[in-house]
Amino acid sequence: MDQGYAELQANPESDRPWSIETNGTNVIPDSDRHGNPRELFWIWAGANIGILGITYGAFLVVFYSLNIAQGIVAAVLGAVLGFLLVGAVGLAGKRAGAPTLVISRAAFGVDGNYLPAAISYLSFIGWEIVVTTLAVLATETVLVRLGIHGGNAVIAVSFVIIAAVGIVVSLLGHATILKIQKLFTYAFGALTVVFIALEWGQVDWHKAASLPSGTFAGLVGGISIIMAGLGIGYVNGGADYTRYLPKDSSGKAIVWWTTFGASLPQVILMIFGILLTASNQGLATTSNPIGALAHPLPTWFLVPYMLVAAGGLIAATLINMYSSGLSLMALGVRLPRYKTVLVDAVLMTAGCTYMLFFASNFFGPLEGFLVTLGVPLAAWAAIFITDMVMFHRQSYVETDFYRRDGVYGAWGVPGLATLVIATVIGLGMVTSTTSAFSWVGYLLGPFGGKTGAIGSSSIGILISFVIGCLLYAALATLRARAKASPGRREAVTTMAGE
Repeated sequence: MDQGYAELQANPESDRPWSIETNGTNVIPDSDRHGNPRELFWIWAGANIGILGITYGAFLVVFYSLNIAQGIVAAVLGAVLGFLLVGAVGLAGKRAGAPTLVISRAAFGVDGNYLPAAISYLSFIGWEIVVTTLAVLATETVLVRLGIHGGNAVIAVSFVIIAAVGIVVSLLGHATILKIQKLFTYAFGALTVVFIALEWGQVDWHKAASLPSGTFAGLVGGISIIMAGLGIGYVNGGADYTRYLPKDSSGKAIVWWTTFGASLPQVILMIFGILLTASNQGLATTSNPIGALAHPLPTWFLVPYMLVAAGGLIAATLINMYSSGLSLMALGVRLPRYKTVLVDAVLMTAGCTYMLFFASNFFGPLEGFLVTLGVPLAAWAAIFITDMVMFHRQSYVETDFYRRDGVYGAWGVPGLATLVIATVIGLGMVTSTTSAFSWVGYLLGPFGGKTGAIGSSSIGILISFVIGCLLYAALATLRARAKASPGRREAVTTMAGE
């Protein structure tokens, strides 16, 4: 009792467990900063402990034709590199005390930042739809095996229950999410170990060892898609969970606990997914991949499996819904943070209805979504991190996040120009098998077309990141030199935190 009371008192009134968090896009004052970087392990491990990681292993085998060794390399590099970006963005949260898409105004300007905020919001909503759909499908499959046949009614009830859990916890906010994610990591981590043990017999080691070697382009594509599906999919929320940390928190610890917590469960699950898919490539074509994993399980483990499959995905939904609300507020929507959750609920319901009742398969739309949104998010991450390294190694001018006449201005032309150019080139260098995204890949003609080695590599994601870094650095340097003219040097010095 005393320990629980002490923990409660350690949190500011605006951010206490089991109470609605009242902070939105405001800067967290130093007096309300609390916690330590180790907390990030639980937030990111909980968000990535869902069995969705197994389906990424299926991607590597079926869509990128990698063997076991290549698949492991792609899984490890894709996860670690992607989540290193999330950790790097988290450094800005400690320095500025503001949400990610508010800090983004430093590079894009107060008005110019509406573009990346819109991309960010679309990404989070898409992820909410993807993981909630998977959770519902897994639940429905288990209930059918238990003899509960209800067709669409069972699907609808499952959706309502799963969505309600995500909405309620996200509504409460940061401190509650931290508590829940720690619990989820322990509980679902233990159940996942049991699940892997029970499924281990499904691995055909001869087939796994006989997988043909993939091409270098396939390896690059595998790394790219894992980065897009994991780290890049979360990068636009990296500072949302570090803004409460004291400013003297270790930057290295922030990057380490974020990367380690997020990568560890995903790498384990992806490697297991590679082994399973080598034995049963149907896992990559079914409309219900997580539900298909339930078929070999003994009846006694079906309910625990339903909990780990649905619960692990709900843990990811919490992160997406929390950060999507902050992105929506950064778009200028004048709603308290907790009310933005209701907007999410409406959009998520519409998207899940399509995925559950009209989509012919799951992997096609997912791959197209990951590749297409991965390009602008990679470009944005490159610009954000480059701007932070060049100008804000110590701090930001926090009050000017909300002022068009501040040092960040209304329009960050270098950031906006770089985002558009990097995105246009990146989308021209990726492909998708889904009709809705068939328009991408328009620059691949001279490089073997959409079916060539480069076309199948998803390399446009990495290209957009590299262009984002280099082009923004060049344009921002020119801008800084222009502002360093007599009478303006002081403003540049302030921006750089010197």
